[in-house]
Amino acid sequence: MRVRKRKGAEEHLENNPQYVILEPETAKGKWQQVFGNQNPIHIEVGSGKGGFITGMARQNPHINYIGIDIQLSVLSYALDKVLESQLPNVRLLRVDGSSLTNYFEEGEIDLLYLNFSDPWPKSRHEKRRLTYKDFLKTYEEILPEHGQIHFKTDNRGLFEYSLASFSQYGMTLKQVWLDLHASDYEGNVMTEYEAKFANKGQVIYRVEAQF
Repeated sequence: MRVRKRKGAEEHLENNPQYVILEPETAKGKWQQVFGNQNPIHIEVGSGKGGFITGMARQNPHINYIGIDIQLSVLSYALDKVLESQLPNVRLLRVDGSSLTNYFEEGEIDLLYLNFSDPWPKSRHEKRRLTYKDFLKTYEEILPEHGQIHFKTDNRGLFEYSLASFSQYGMTLKQVWLDLHASDYEGNVMTEYEAKFANKGQVIYRVEAQF
């Protein structure tokens, strides 16, 4: 999600260290201490403006959530939502999805979400897709044995690519939805993009893939 540069975004993040972990490398292997409990930890890579991560945190108070985005302005809007809800089980990181092993120990994360990632449709940009094999290797390292990725998108090309990428990596496709909003799936929390697309009647794809 690309948004216009927000004035004061960096200061906004720096002024709220209770939610924004400014030096996440120091928390590696210590995330349960950061949250102050032994609850499972779920992360969303590419958390955008925070609608999904805060919605999930409200819906599941006994799970800890970490929203990750590299874009400064976007993450500052996510912080707005966290502050508004005063959610104790959410933290935010401004880091890149390819460097997650710098911030999480092996098996430290219980579940990983990818929602409406940039499709990078040109072949020469394949390595930038968050479901490319190099990213999958990183995710596998921080997830437990048989850990899962839950992936949603409106882009059919990216969805088909991701299904193939998961399978070629040796992952198991546990469940696949070709039209999520027309299914009987319960408990879906929408991202800002998803709500926008759903209002236009656009099909949303979802898969749960396991290492």
